[in-house]
Amino acid sequence: MKVCYLLLVTQLAYTSFAYATDEVPPGKEKKLTTDSSILETGKRSYNPLPEIPDFAELRKYAYLNMNKKGLQDDAPFKPSIQVGAIVHMFASAEQDGFSAPHTATAPSDWSKGFTLYRARVLVGGQLTSKGSFFFETDIPSAIGGPNPDGTKNVKVSPIILDAQFQYNFCEAFQVIVGQQLISNNRNGLQGAAGLMANDFSYFQYPYNLFANSPLQGNFGRDLGVNTRGFLFKDKFEYRVGAFTGRNVDGKGPVRLTSRLAYSFLDAEKDYYYAGTNLGKGKTLTWGIGADVQGTYHNYSTDLFIDHPVTDKGSITFSGAFQYMTGGTDTIAKYTFARLIPAQTVQFAELGYYFKAAKLQPWVKFERQHISAKDAQVAGEQVETFNKYNSSTVWGGGINYFFNALGTNLRLSYITRSYNVASATTADFDKKTYGQVWAQLQFFIF
Repeated sequence: MKVCYLLLVTQLAYTSFAYATDEVPPGKEKKLTTDSSILETGKRSYNPLPEIPDFAELRKYAYLNMNKKGLQDDAPFKPSIQVGAIVHMFASAEQDGFSAPHTATAPSDWSKGFTLYRARVLVGGQLTSKGSFFFETDIPSAIGGPNPDGTKNVKVSPIILDAQFQYNFCEAFQVIVGQQLISNNRNGLQGAAGLMANDFSYFQYPYNLFANSPLQGNFGRDLGVNTRGFLFKDKFEYRVGAFTGRNVDGKGPVRLTSRLAYSFLDAEKDYYYAGTNLGKGKTLTWGIGADVQGTYHNYSTDLFIDHPVTDKGSITFSGAFQYMTGGTDTIAKYTFARLIPAQTVQFAELGYYFKAAKLQPWVKFERQHISAKDAQVAGEQVETFNKYNSSTVWGGGINYFFNALGTNLRLSYITRSYNVASATTADFDKKTYGQVWAQLQFFIF
């Protein structure tokens, strides 16, 4: 850790010197350019906050033409603003046991319907040459989904999802404050518009999704201060932040998250990671991370590969492993022992993008293996508790991209397997339930 801070200070001093003057030596004046090859190199000013991988071709969809302008670093600064939206809607069929196998009266029955899943309004902009902001709303529950009494949910008031300000002191040191998406792993930091599979991993936010979740999150968001920077020719990225986490009485320990990632090929500098690059560039990134508060600890490692195989297509792979636990101290005031059992989570996605056909078939695997300790189950039989709460996800689908991430259609079939109490023995039976989605995404920003 001391070595990392020493490297950071060294890079900060070097970069700060480079920023110390606006003078341009004779003959080195910067020229205005709109060359797409330059736009794709990463050697430009950009707003790192929008919830979208920074694909050059997507700038033509910018609502206010903010990103279509040429780049002239020595021109007088003018504040700018950008407005957009992300919408996910789908037709679906799902067995009742898919999400509630232990309580559903007829778990094998299929429910069908149409759902507005995400409806986000995005606002972002550049306030100063180094300061930018991002603001995002969403619907807190799916429109068209069932209410607790079984009726259709038709009216939803929007919530504030993100509200953050970022200041870039230099490439090696940036500060982001406010309500923001946080995680110690890559999938948890992906933007909703840049997913490869139909949705996020089932087990990235199991304890940080709602106000009544153990970490009292807001769809993976939390309030706090995050720092971020790039070293070693932008190949090495760090993220270190302090957040509210679970608030018992306002006096407990803060939630600390960190992530270190190294890009062996192209550098990745987007604030929200991509789930697929659709063959743009060559990416090989490995990361490690930690998320801790009180007795809760979460450690992870992940690998992401997106690389052209030929000029006709590219492969995408994303894999991760996590270990987390709420600890075994049941006496401590700020304990998570009875809230988060010890467990491991495995995650993998694999897809191939056919460039000419604009098609991308993919498969995914996820497993949440609960291995709780005696102190975490409040007197229940540990083996029964572990089997009851563990589950496995298998599935796949195919995406069609009308215009990359701007508009696309996704068809998927996902299964989830549980250990369900046997009707004839004292043991458990393995039961698998299915879900079918036909999802439309449109995005503009």
